[in-house]
Amino acid sequence: MPITSTNRHVRPLRSQKALVTGASSGIGRAVAVAFGRAGADVAVNYRSSPGAAEAVVAEIRGHGVTAFAHQADVSDEAQVLRMFERLREELGAIDILVANAGLQQDAAIGDMTAAQWNKVLSVNLTGQFLCAREAIREFRRRGLRPEISCSAGKIICMSSVHQEIPWAGHVNYAASKGGVELMMRSLAQEVAPERIRVNAIAPGAIRTPINRAAWETKEAAERLLTLIPYGRIGEPEDVAQAAVWLASDASDYVVGTTLIVDGGMTLYPGFSTNG
Repeated sequence: MPITSTNRHVRPLRSQKALVTGASSGIGRAVAVAFGRAGADVAVNYRSSPGAAEAVVAEIRGHGVTAFAHQADVSDEAQVLRMFERLREELGAIDILVANAGLQQDAAIGDMTAAQWNKVLSVNLTGQFLCAREAIREFRRRGLRPEISCSAGKIICMSSVHQEIPWAGHVNYAASKGGVELMMRSLAQEVAPERIRVNAIAPGAIRTPINRAAWETKEAAERLLTLIPYGRIGEPEDVAQAAVWLASDASDYVVGTTLIVDGGMTLYPGFSTNG
């Protein structure tokens, strides 16, 4: 049964070790900071913004936990292996992986290059596979620690509503997120008997740098809001709070599930008056 001590309730990730990829900005940053607030020690992965990553580390340390930044391209197997070596050196173990690193390289299909296709798939899908594989190896090496968590390990794959919603002009991105969804479910099926929980979060329109053009101007925001029944654009903290819950023992019986955090975007609001 889930641990229910007062300390674990107030800081539900207390004493756990987490890796958040793509954590120097946006959703990854919010998740990493929320994990530190919840009591976890956090490794902040980044690819190209060391100053931003160190600022995240400083904020996490302000919650009285350990944090460090590590540069790695998650699509590069050798760099992922080195990142997990450092995790063992710095934290001794890993309890939680949030596979969040991702990018977009958008183009209409007639203009999309093989390089654009391959880059997005290699980061968004292969990168999640490599990190999940290494996390599972670590969970197995360390084994169950019931004093820390009910689970031997937790993986949260960051997907998108575009695992469900087609997105013209973004075929590489949508394909990568569709792949994440079935990768997550297949991994969950495989490792659940070992008390390893694999789940996903599918954010909708979240106010982050990757989609600034969709919300930065009043006109763009108004167009975007027509797709969101709940009437507001999401914030990174909306996703971060969901991630804390999925990583905690409060969700111990949640396995192989995608938690959609989208204000109702996947309800296809354009059909609300056309039934």
